[in-house]
Amino acid sequence: MVKDHVEWLTVQITRIESEIHDHIDSHPDLKRDADLIRSIPGCGPKLAAQFLAYVGDVRRFKNAKALAAFVGVTPRQKQSGTSVNGRTTISRTGHAAARKALYMPGLVAKHHNPVIVAMAKRLASRGMTPKAIVGASMRRLVHLIYGVINSGKRFDKEIPMRGLAFQDGI
Repeated sequence: MVKDHVEWLTVQITRIESEIHDHIDSHPDLKRDADLIRSIPGCGPKLAAQFLAYVGDVRRFKNAKALAAFVGVTPRQKQSGTSVNGRTTISRTGHAAARKALYMPGLVAKHHNPVIVAMAKRLASRGMTPKAIVGASMRRLVHLIYGVINSGKRFDKEIPMRGLAFQDGI
């Protein structure tokens, strides 16, 4: 009986995923945005569908910082006067489901996206904790998503790396 139920659930999951992909494919704007998101290393079809569902049209935000604040992946300092200096964390005052959808892509991008790999190495050399680096990777992914959708061009690793080379003094 349990095996039958697992098979039924598998069929239902497959059907729903197919409906989601059909919906995205039937709307040209959604399809274009999903293709642009998938061009970023670390972002797959699941993130593209979830991000577009949770956030909607990314172009409605004034800039990438506003989008990152909406999702809740901006840094928040814990400080009170001069005596209390806590660790900086992500704010978590935003769309929790969108933030949750970015966690695994943030982990993957930390190892496979050249822009985020360089950022992660730089942050690790400064002593940042591994989980904080994942949060920074999630924030960078939001910025990259905003950039590719606003520009209408697929991800090109050379564009963000130019600023990085200047910043690191390479």
